[in-house]
Amino acid sequence: MFRQLEDFYKDWAYEMEATGKVMSALTDASLAQRITPEGRSLGELAWHIAETPSEMMTQAGLPIQVTHEGQEIPASAAEIAATYAKAAQAVVDQLKVHWTDAMLLDEVPMYGESWTRGTVLDALMGHQNHHRGQMTVLMRQAGLTVPGVYGPAKEEWAAYGMPAPR
Repeated sequence: MFRQLEDFYKDWAYEMEATGKVMSALTDASLAQRITPEGRSLGELAWHIAETPSEMMTQAGLPIQVTHEGQEIPASAAEIAATYAKAAQAVVDQLKVHWTDAMLLDEVPMYGESWTRGTVLDALMGHQNHHRGQMTVLMRQAGLTVPGVYGPAKEEWAAYGMPAPR
């Protein structure tokens, strides 16, 4: 749980950049990649990440209206990435206007429960990171190069003059 907005801003900046790198590696053709017929496609996962800031933060009382419920998933990877970037930045912009550190311990109704606002921010980040990890598996299956997030990806080890670990 976050207790200071500056801590969230610092972590969110890194996670926004990392998610942006992953989103930017998508192609329009890759959006249809699935693991199973009933599972989410790569495009559906990417769009889910892009729309979550609006959905989750609006639920918590922060007015972010970048996407709206029921909005059709774009067929363009670039459009999904741009929507994500706009929504992720809107979180920071709106937090700076509407929330204070003291408000992070206030409870808000979330999905039939009561969460502190600090917990909402933690859940937003964890949710994004969870689905971003799912995306990287589908990206490999689609033949895309996966960018490193918490260290170099397989293809990036050469830049360090080292073979990729097995």
